[in-house]
Amino acid sequence: MRRVIQLVRLVRPVRPVRLVLAALALTFAALPAAAQSSLLQAPAPATPQPSESGWSASAELALYVLPDEANYLWPTVSADHDWLHLEARYNYEAKNTASFWAGVNFEWGERVSLAVTPMFGVVTGDTDGIAPGFLFTLGAGKFELYSEGELMLDSGGKEDSFYYSWTELSFTPVSWLSVGAAAQKTRAYQTARYIERGVLAGTAWKNMSLTGYVFEPFSDKPTVVVAFGIEF
Repeated sequence: MRRVIQLVRLVRPVRPVRLVLAALALTFAALPAAAQSSLLQAPAPATPQPSESGWSASAELALYVLPDEANYLWPTVSADHDWLHLEARYNYEAKNTASFWAGVNFEWGERVSLAVTPMFGVVTGDTDGIAPGFLFTLGAGKFELYSEGELMLDSGGKEDSFYYSWTELSFTPVSWLSVGAAAQKTRAYQTARYIERGVLAGTAWKNMSLTGYVFEPFSDKPTVVVAFGIEF
């Protein structure tokens, strides 16, 4: 995933959709009246530009609200300079674990755009090892397919190694609203399914975004993720 989060409390596991909608509504209500009017008019989004030094950066904070485990935060920061991509993650591969990444950016196309970043990471903490990984974005009009994945090669041996992935397909009818579907495969917490599938809804304003995800929304133990992101 990919966009950062504010703290949210899960009232009841059977109301995940209401939780996401409430978070988005509260965020919209907290905006100044001028900002609300601007959002409703669906202006063209402001695209962050590289600074004079040629660097661009982003930060994300995601809150995982789990039905049977303690909630936890997942922060991510990244920086790009031309072809170079740098990234740091925490609680991503496992809880109390950090990973540090370097990769190469490749981009093609305009009307239909493709961006691919192969990466290599070092993982340390409760889980240790190395991890080849990737970022992938395919955009066409109002649709975007995004995916990130890694093969975590645990220093403890093959039996502790695993593959992690996050994929989402989103539709953006207006500049400030996105809806779609998402799927993830993780070992950061216990899951009843090999791959968790869910829905997403998000809003954006200037260089900030807020997105809510509900995985397995029709089960009795859904997972809720709320992510807040900012670009520089």
